[in-house]
Amino acid sequence: MSNVETDPAELACGGDPVDPGQVEVLDARSVPLGGLRAMPVRRTLPQRKRSLIGAWCFADHYGPDDTSVSGGMSVGPHPHTGLQTVSWLFTGEIEHRDSLGSHAMVRPGELNLMTGGHGICHEEVSTPETATLHGVQLWVALPDEHRHTARDFQHYAPPTAALDGATARVFLGALAGETSPVKTFTPLLGAEIVLEPSAELSLDADPSFEHGVLLDTGEVTFAGTPLQQAQLGYLGIGATTLHLHNPGSSPARVIVLGGPPFGEEILMWWNFVGRSHDEIAEYREAWEANSDQFGAIDPYPGGPERLPAPPLPAVRIKPRRNPS
Repeated sequence: MSNVETDPAELACGGDPVDPGQVEVLDARSVPLGGLRAMPVRRTLPQRKRSLIGAWCFADHYGPDDTSVSGGMSVGPHPHTGLQTVSWLFTGEIEHRDSLGSHAMVRPGELNLMTGGHGICHEEVSTPETATLHGVQLWVALPDEHRHTARDFQHYAPPTAALDGATARVFLGALAGETSPVKTFTPLLGAEIVLEPSAELSLDADPSFEHGVLLDTGEVTFAGTPLQQAQLGYLGIGATTLHLHNPGSSPARVIVLGGPPFGEEILMWWNFVGRSHDEIAEYREAWEANSDQFGAIDPYPGGPERLPAPPLPAVRIKPRRNPS
């Protein structure tokens, strides 16, 4: 997943949890993504109110997108450092290629997780058969001791767990009696939950985790706080139960994220996660110089062109923290 903004903000992220029991509601902002006509995505992380939920540092939510209007997803080869990318679809299909040699399809209900570490490049293109594209793209920050790890790619199709009035697919971590085998470098939770009309669901939660609930479709209250479509509700550490209620007359779908507070300050710019302005500048220079740090992807006919790095901001910004 790429951040294709031509003037991306440089963000220093980190911070402390808020009081348990209080749900903080985060609104999304619209960002154009790829394609000749630019498919819009809704970005809830990072932002000024909150930069991280556990190690989750980036959340884009898109669709349902009519690809005949937008052109779909067409993101050419681009680099990543210091992170893992998480691709999760509700509808459609995306072709993924990377410099590790991975060639895989992203399909609904199946996780693709790519580890950038020291450096990787990849591209993402929605398939010609895809009429509607709908899903989320997420990033996970790697802790300092692992952020230069080797490239990796994992695929996992989690089973659908039947709950009382709901279903769940747990693609990372553990929830509702389901556990994902996918390797991460910090404890994480990632799951899709669909609630039937009028359903109420209480799930055991790890009190050492922060949690986020992103509403995709329908109506949901999270710990008593109503969420609107594309909003993300944040709940700080200390909660032993995640309570979800669908007050509507149609099914509701959410993505649940979680993890212990990250405890490290990170710097994000474009598709890089680092620790300093100078380090980010070095990554940019290496990408523009076609460095072996990121490897290469064999081009294929009709594929999108390699993305150039945007210019760096003219000033260095000071770190800022999540509110306490």
